[in-house]
Amino acid sequence: MPKLILILFLCLGTASFAQNAMTAQEITNFKQRVKAVAQKTKTIGSDFDQYKHMEFLSNDIKTSGKMQFKSPNLVKWSYTSPFQYSVIFKEDKLLINDEGKRSDVNIGSNQLFKKLNQLIVKSIRGDMFDAAEFTMNFSKNAEAYIVTFDSKDEELKKYIKQFVLHFDTQKHTVVEVRMIEPSDDYTQIVFKNRKENQVIKDEVFRN
Repeated sequence: MPKLILILFLCLGTASFAQNAMTAQEITNFKQRVKAVAQKTKTIGSDFDQYKHMEFLSNDIKTSGKMQFKSPNLVKWSYTSPFQYSVIFKEDKLLINDEGKRSDVNIGSNQLFKKLNQLIVKSIRGDMFDAAEFTMNFSKNAEAYIVTFDSKDEELKKYIKQFVLHFDTQKHTVVEVRMIEPSDDYTQIVFKNRKENQVIKDEVFRN
C-alpha cells in the first residue's frame, strides 16, 4: 500500500514573491473564473517538470514528462526523463508501464486511493473549491493566485498534509501543484506548454 501511495504522490505536487491575502470579493470572482474555465476544458496536454524535495537530500530529484487529461476523469502521466515510465488513471484502475513492464492495479475498493485519484483530477482542472474536506486559504502575488488546501480527513492527513495550487493570473489555469507530506517533504509539479481542447484519442489511455 505505501508503494501505491507513493505512485499517486508522484502524480500530484512557491514563488519567492510576497503573498497577500485575497479579499472576499476577489475570492468569489476568482472561483467563478476558475470554474468557468474548468467547465469548458475537455482535454489538456501539458509538459511538466516534477521536483521531489526530501530534507535529507542536498538537491531535489527532478523528473520531466507530459501529462494528458481527457474529461471526465482520464489522466496519463508519461515520464520521459531521466527514465521512461507512465501511469494512467482509468476508472477504478491504475495502469503502469515501467519501461515496457506493464501492470494493472485495482484501486476501486480502496476509498483512500479513490479519494486521491479524485483530488488528482480536480487539481489538474483547478476545480477543487467544493471539496468539503479541506480548509482553504487564498492569496496572491505578482505572478499567481495561490490556494492552500489543508485536509480535514485524518486518514488522508497521514499521507497528504496540504495541497498548494498556483493559478495563472490571466488564464486562471493551474500552473503549479505542490503536495506537502506530514514530514514537510513535498512533491512539486510545474506545468508548461499547456494546450487545451485538442483531440486526444482514447488509445492514449490504454496500457
